[in-house]
Amino acid sequence: MIIITGASKGIGRYLFSQLKQDGKKVIGTYNTTISGLDKDIRFYYKTDVSDTKAVEYLIAQIKEELKDIVLLNCAGVSYNSFAHKVDIQKWHQVIDVNLKGSFNMIRALLPVMREQGYGRIINFSSVVTSLPTPGVSAYAASKAGLLGLTKSLAAENASKGITVNAINLGYVNLGMGVNEVPPAYREKIKIQIPADRFCEPEEVYNTVKYLIQTEYVNGAAINVNGALI
Repeated sequence: MIIITGASKGIGRYLFSQLKQDGKKVIGTYNTTISGLDKDIRFYYKTDVSDTKAVEYLIAQIKEELKDIVLLNCAGVSYNSFAHKVDIQKWHQVIDVNLKGSFNMIRALLPVMREQGYGRIINFSSVVTSLPTPGVSAYAASKAGLLGLTKSLAAENASKGITVNAINLGYVNLGMGVNEVPPAYREKIKIQIPADRFCEPEEVYNTVKYLIQTEYVNGAAINVNGALI
């Protein structure tokens, strides 16, 4: 079973659709966005991943179906502000959803993965963890935290047939990637990318498939960014 958080829009929604099209058993979570999910709504669960109890309730609901679990932690929010001007509640929300939310899902599923001797966990991080970018302190901190979490959990669980990896996304033609960048600034960013283009969604999908298939890649952070460093 493949579980995708934040599967109602952006990269999460794209991966949900592609994996389902490939014949995989997929369920997704959403929190506030439900538009456009009518056809697949029976495969979706409303869950605030930052709420530990809500996540535990979700896993209890689907526990009988859990086998050969693949978890894609796509749920994420962004908030732009210089640090000295931040709304502290919005800053905390980014950490709660992006970092704590990912951990809540992992923590709830790890016991089942360890018992079954199989698991794939893929956390979605970002190029901003290594590319200095003003105004994104909360987002950068949350995504950098995911990298540390990924490496630690990989070491804890590798002997149980479980892999934990991260994908460091650059600017993708979907979701919070290019769409979050003001049009006037997009060309300036593109000039900095050695590949001279933005990432296509299928390139993210191909990376996800590779990480699902390959057990010896573990604790890795794969850059999908066109050599933007």
